[in-house]
Amino acid sequence: KLCGYLQKLSGKGPLRGFRSRWFVFDPRRCYLYYFKGPQEPLPLGHLDIASACFSYHQPEAGAAAAGDEPAAFEVHSPGGAVTVLKAATRQDMTYWLQELQQKRWEYCNNLDAAKRDSRTSPTPSDFSKGLVAKDNPGTILSQNASAEKARNILAVETSPTDLVGEQAASQPAPVQASAINFSLKQWSTEIKNSMSSLRKGSNENRRSIFYTTEEWELLDPTPKDLEDSMALEEKRKHLAEGSKGRRLTSSAFPFDFGRIPYKARRPLKDMIGSSKNRNSSDSSPTEWCSGSGNRLVSELQLKYQSQQEELEKLKKDLLSQKELVRLLQQTVRSSQYDKYFASHLCEGVPKDTLELLHQKDDQILGLNNQLEKLNLEKDSLQQEVKNLKCKVGELNERLGMLMETIQAKDEVIMKLSRQLSECEDSTSPQSGAINSPTPTCTNKELQELDRLKDNLQGYKTQNKFLNKEILELSALRRNAEAREREWQAKYTSLEAKLCQIESKYLILLQEMKTPVCSEDQSPAREVITQLLEDALKAEPSEQPEQAFFKPHLVSEYDIYGFQTIPEDDDEEKLVAKSRALDLRSLSLSENREISTGVKWENYLASTMNREMMRCVELKNLIRSGIPHEHRSKMWKWCVNLHVKKFKDSAVPGYFQILLQKALEKPNPASKQIELDLLRTLPNNKHYSSPTSEGIQKLRNVLLAFSWRNPDIGYCQGLNRLVAIALLYLEQEDAFWCLVTIVEVFMPRDYYTKTLLGSQVDQRVFKDLLSEKLPRLHAHFEQYKVDYTLITFNWFLVVFVDSVVSDILFKIWDSFLYEGPKVIFRFALALFKYKEEEILKLQDSMSIFKYLRYFTRTILDARKLTAIAFGDLNPFPLRQIRNRRAYHLEKVRLELTELEAIREDFLRERETCVEKRDLISDDEEDS
Repeated sequence: KLCGYLQKLSGKGPLRGFRSRWFVFDPRRCYLYYFKGPQEPLPLGHLDIASACFSYHQPEAGAAAAGDEPAAFEVHSPGGAVTVLKAATRQDMTYWLQELQQKRWEYCNNLDAAKRDSRTSPTPSDFSKGLVAKDNPGTILSQNASAEKARNILAVETSPTDLVGEQAASQPAPVQASAINFSLKQWSTEIKNSMSSLRKGSNENRRSIFYTTEEWELLDPTPKDLEDSMALEEKRKHLAEGSKGRRLTSSAFPFDFGRIPYKARRPLKDMIGSSKNRNSSDSSPTEWCSGSGNRLVSELQLKYQSQQEELEKLKKDLLSQKELVRLLQQTVRSSQYDKYFASHLCEGVPKDTLELLHQKDDQILGLNNQLEKLNLEKDSLQQEVKNLKCKVGELNERLGMLMETIQAKDEVIMKLSRQLSECEDSTSPQSGAINSPTPTCTNKELQELDRLKDNLQGYKTQNKFLNKEILELSALRRNAEAREREWQAKYTSLEAKLCQIESKYLILLQEMKTPVCSEDQSPAREVITQLLEDALKAEPSEQPEQAFFKPHLVSEYDIYGFQTIPEDDDEEKLVAKSRALDLRSLSLSENREISTGVKWENYLASTMNREMMRCVELKNLIRSGIPHEHRSKMWKWCVNLHVKKFKDSAVPGYFQILLQKALEKPNPASKQIELDLLRTLPNNKHYSSPTSEGIQKLRNVLLAFSWRNPDIGYCQGLNRLVAIALLYLEQEDAFWCLVTIVEVFMPRDYYTKTLLGSQVDQRVFKDLLSEKLPRLHAHFEQYKVDYTLITFNWFLVVFVDSVVSDILFKIWDSFLYEGPKVIFRFALALFKYKEEEILKLQDSMSIFKYLRYFTRTILDARKLTAIAFGDLNPFPLRQIRNRRAYHLEKVRLELTELEAIREDFLRERETCVEKRDLISDDEEDS
């Protein structure tokens, strides 16, 4: 996968500069998408590499030509647009140019020439899986052998650095010193990406954006602290009552300043310091190119410095105030102590005892003062130790840098010494007389020689690249001219065919208006015969080289491998050819409206840097139909979405183990599987003969599933489900697709011997038809038409062999994503599509006959989809589940009654001699 960081020149005026972008190459369209970062869902834009050319300039003589210097190259797009990109190193630039040239060469040479006008057509490598993929190799243009040889000769061997490739996504983006990493041109995409990342963050971790990983909490005071504070409060009140009107005492200080009522895990100083470090490390300030931006940055820096100075002053004032409070607190305590002794202890106490107490108090105060001073000294010493450790760390870093510098200088000195010794050895003996100016001149000449060699090598590389670019562009131009000539020939052939058809059509009109001959001699009969013969001709698929000159619009098989025109009846052939032409016309008209294709391309481009997930946008895209070239990938993703829990619990190689077991030991279902293989899709070339590739794959999947689910084993209908899945999936993925349908989507007993779930769904469908289409339901009831005989097969095999192939695969797109509710939607939509035609029929035979084939006459998939997902809303899944539960009980009771009747009949047959010879078909088979 070609991806990595490049810097793109963008912006206007003073904002113009290089911005770091994440580039990803899309081989499906040969586009180079660029994102703001590797995790962004939406691209900011793209470059069309298929129609672009590349160039770059050698650095000027004064510029360093070292390999680690940034190097810019240009991408010239049609219309004169030039995009300047810059790689981190010249090595990366060379690698990007070589890879982009190679991708352009492969895409333009391998593109199907018949679809060259459609930029959404894939390269052959984009078809990943399934039988349909192998049936679409594309028309590969013949390559010029001499041009390919010259390309290989002119190629420059290079390898990428860490900034190219998928591993580069885990590295930080290279930042340009004067770049603003915000695009004003794609501001809407920037906002969408920001909102997407915010939503992603809120889903993963519902925390505020102000959340930090550091823990902060306030601890509650301990019980001892509470008791001390309460005692202090009572003492304050007591002292306040006895000292009114006196001088300021401890009542003026109601708090104990020596005790902190809570404890924080980190002090304020550390918090401020970590905040500064975090801000300085995590958020890189935006640097402006213009003078106004520099002034703004300088003003912010001045404000920041002034606030820092003010903060330091406030810290000093706080320390001085704390010291003042401490002194006042000591004074208050001593005065309180004196007052206490004067009022309570002076009476009846000897003077020597009082003096002793005073001395002890003085000693205690002195020791407390010394202790506080020692604590302050301890804190200052600890701060000094921290500062010294920081200085030691800085000095170690500087020492390391100096050692590296010295080592580099030593290497340079040794290199110069070797060069000098080589020059001295190569000089002639005659130059020994001139000794003084030689070393200086030799060194300068060597430096100049090295510089000239580097420049020469750079110009050689540039010359090789430009020669290769000219060679490739010339070859691509010749291919485009040949393709244009082929299209011109095809256009001429189609125009000639159209003139012939119009001429015969005019003859028919003239004959119908004014017949000039008798009916037997009329030229109309001959013209009609000739037109019918031409119309029934199908384009042979064995001659792809003549595809440009064949004017026929209908081939023998469609893109899915289904036979377009049957081989039995001429009348049926004509109807089938007419239907195929209508389908072709609808397909061409849809291709002109490229909105759906563009939406798919944009969505897939947005998932190049992230995993696909279920969302409303994806559901709407799938409902509109998955493009042929992306269906294999999307079907596999849908299947894995539903069976992830089964796959995680299964052993590695689970499918191969089941298949090996089925091949070694015959299964009771094997016989019926073999009988149904060739009856699965006889009108599809992948299953039409015993040697077809699809037959063996179909057998493997059905046998493996019969061993996984022995309760079902095999049921007629499973073979068609697997056959459709194998058209776009490989064997193992088709096996899991069958598991999805049988074990995840459908209710239990849907494919068992009783088909209980299928019978329940028919009754649910009857209820929905009476609710959504009451007129049609009443019409069926009036003529007693049991339409479930027709719809039963729709539900059992998900419309296989019931609708045209284009509609069938669009139904399967939604079915694999949303589940069985889609079957109810499209079954009702088919009836609503032809409701008026059915209501015109006035007898049960004609109604039932029309119901057997009317779905094959519906060709407009877009209209049918609009009915299914628009006109039939609301369509809650809860309603289907409730009605399934209701009808399930009723059907079970009916089956129980039938089983009881059967047992009574068997007992009666055993006892009655006349009925003993009566046996059922099942008993006769056994």
